[in-house]
Amino acid sequence: MSINIKNKKASFEYEFIETFEAGIQLTGTEIKSIRLGKASIGEAYCYFVKNELYVKNMHISEYSFANRFNHETRRERKLLLKKKELRKLQRKIKEKGLTIIPVRMFLNERGWAKMKIALAKGKQTHDKRHSIKEKDMKRDMERLRKF
Repeated sequence: MSINIKNKKASFEYEFIETFEAGIQLTGTEIKSIRLGKASIGEAYCYFVKNELYVKNMHISEYSFANRFNHETRRERKLLLKKKELRKLQRKIKEKGLTIIPVRMFLNERGWAKMKIALAKGKQTHDKRHSIKEKDMKRDMERLRKF
């Protein structure tokens, strides 16, 4: 069973400039909940604290079989990237209008939780209308191919 938790609003709200794959520092009950698919990154965002990247507002439900050792559902979690990538992101984030958002969370072939993050720029209203128009045209073309 593969776990693939997506931030569906991200591609509509933001224009992706560059993507990175980061590890996530988790506790035991958190990874067990993720393996059950009980996580959400819809409202999550990333920020820097002392040259380290953290994700905030990511929701991982409590593990039902854990007792008093369960985790906090919306705690800040450290993202693990190479120093070169962290420095690059920090430089880019200082530019006006750029942010780092989580796009997708998944388990790799070794069973480790990974997060695909994107350096992104917020879309304007007219850009969003253009995205909707493209999606509608694509859907119409698929319908025509079926006939």
